[in-house]
Amino acid sequence: MQQLSTSSQHIQASRDGSIGWLVLNRPARRNALSAEMWAAIPPSIAALENSADIRTIVIRGAGSDAFAAGADISEFSESRSSASSGEDYERLHAAALASIRLASRPVVAMIQGYCIGGGLAIALACDLRVADGSAVFALPPARLGLAYPLDGLRDLVAAVGASNAKDLLFTARRLKAQDALRIGLINHHFADIEPDTRALCAEISAGAPLTIIHCKQAINLISQQTGHADEERVAEIAAACFDSADYAEGRAAFAAKRKPVFKGE
Repeated sequence: MQQLSTSSQHIQASRDGSIGWLVLNRPARRNALSAEMWAAIPPSIAALENSADIRTIVIRGAGSDAFAAGADISEFSESRSSASSGEDYERLHAAALASIRLASRPVVAMIQGYCIGGGLAIALACDLRVADGSAVFALPPARLGLAYPLDGLRDLVAAVGASNAKDLLFTARRLKAQDALRIGLINHHFADIEPDTRALCAEISAGAPLTIIHCKQAINLISQQTGHADEERVAEIAAACFDSADYAEGRAAFAAKRKPVFKGE
């Protein structure tokens, strides 16, 4: 595993074969997200994106007690004490989530323990969410008097629908993994989460990278998620798929009844 440089000790990035790992590394605080951590996420995602060998990115929390137990509320008296003082903080928060949404590679949230508030916002910005039986989910802004960001609401509604989104936000109730799976908040409930997540990433990595990029952009466009490409850009990506060496490899492998070897070219 190759460690990559990051701007915060509480955000770790590494490359392990075709998987890029981004770790929310503040276990003493259940990986609660400080302003410094929010600011470190975009350049860390960019560093993972710059590695040609990476086919998927996995975001996880350090340890097994929490993915992230939310934003660090101890900072709120300074960083979010009013509408004006909260603007800078919200820009950090929005930029971090946008960097996850806009990553060209599929991004998977691997969730153990608490996934609350800002932690769940990170998970919802990912393309896929997987969790084990220890996972606990909640969105508590109604318990704090905060307005939930519009981009985050789009992510939530895209995952669970409007009615379930209202239920989660109105009540701030906590959900366990089975209930989260039932409403679509997570895609998979895994018993042995890291090996099962690696197996999922291997399935994704076996596909043609340009096709997967097209699928991600096209689906985000159709679902009107924040940061999606426009129709012209999606069409350009589709054309690149048909002109690619991977498409030729896929046809040849099909004819020869063998597994294709895709290179993203």
